[in-house]
Amino acid sequence: MKQLSVLFLISIIIISCKTEKKYTPRTINSVTITEFKQDSTSIRAILAISNDTLIYAGSKGDITTTENGGKTWKTQQLRHNDSIIPHFRSIAKNGEHIFALSVANPALLYKGTQNEYQLVYTEENEKVFYDCMKFFSDGKHGIAVGDPTEDCPSLILTSDGGNTWKKLSCSQLPIFEEGEAFFAASNTNIAIVNNTVWIGSGGTKARVLKSTDFGTTWEIFDTPIVQGDGPQGIYSIDFYDENHGIAIGGNYSKPEDNSANKAITSDGGKTWTLVANNENPNYKSCVQYIPNTDGREIIAVGKTGVSFSNDGGHTWKEVSKDSYYAIQFVNSNTAWLSGPEKIGKLILN
Repeated sequence: MKQLSVLFLISIIIISCKTEKKYTPRTINSVTITEFKQDSTSIRAILAISNDTLIYAGSKGDITTTENGGKTWKTQQLRHNDSIIPHFRSIAKNGEHIFALSVANPALLYKGTQNEYQLVYTEENEKVFYDCMKFFSDGKHGIAVGDPTEDCPSLILTSDGGNTWKKLSCSQLPIFEEGEAFFAASNTNIAIVNNTVWIGSGGTKARVLKSTDFGTTWEIFDTPIVQGDGPQGIYSIDFYDENHGIAIGGNYSKPEDNSANKAITSDGGKTWTLVANNENPNYKSCVQYIPNTDGREIIAVGKTGVSFSNDGGHTWKEVSKDSYYAIQFVNSNTAWLSGPEKIGKLILN
């Protein structure tokens, strides 16, 4: 009787495995993008909350929200000491609180809600320039990355939900090559899955920093992404799970160049392999896995247009010539985009 029970259980498992539905990637031939004009601000940092709700931080100290799909917009204008206008290129959210971080000197990090913000971190240095900020899923741990002010990257961490932030010393971080830094192109050169975080660099080196303990300790890995000059390197990085990721970028000064600007990893970022080398897409400032597509479907955007892959980044198709800096999905069919004086809402067809 026991043998019959075991055989029956095995047969059920085999049948279940055979009948399990395998994900079939879609063929996307075009996208529909609805544009919303946003006067006098350049937007590289967005939070796509839902089909109806988007929050962005812009270049004029503006933190702006729509809750009705772009029909109306509410803006909170921030100033520091009544004279400095923060140029925001990073935004993050944990629970009810929104965080906006400015580039350049002084670095200004604000925490707040739609109605009120307070300054929670300031850094003054002629070299200071923060590029990206993210929170981990627990909402307590957060990280922001900036260009070196010494001979290592600038990294600030929080473990109390963003109330306080502390900068890591160079003794805790990898040493950077002269001319190695980051790009504040789309608030996406940081990727987070569970407790693991990856950051992509550029300039003289295009490397990936990795931490598995909320940013406390770090490793660094080489990539074959184009490097050696100031505008070359990784502009955006994303991970579908703890093993599979993609990095994209290129040469901002030569946006039509498609050589060595896309690479994937299947071992958590230790090794990287070029894909679609010398094939489009060319320079892109943001890459994102489309949710719930088994890591197969990817969108990349930049000033050269919008491209789509349905095979994990090996081959691509241009689906729009519209120029945008950043993209964030709210589901597998809908995303928000940002660009110069505009927000877009993308629908996959």
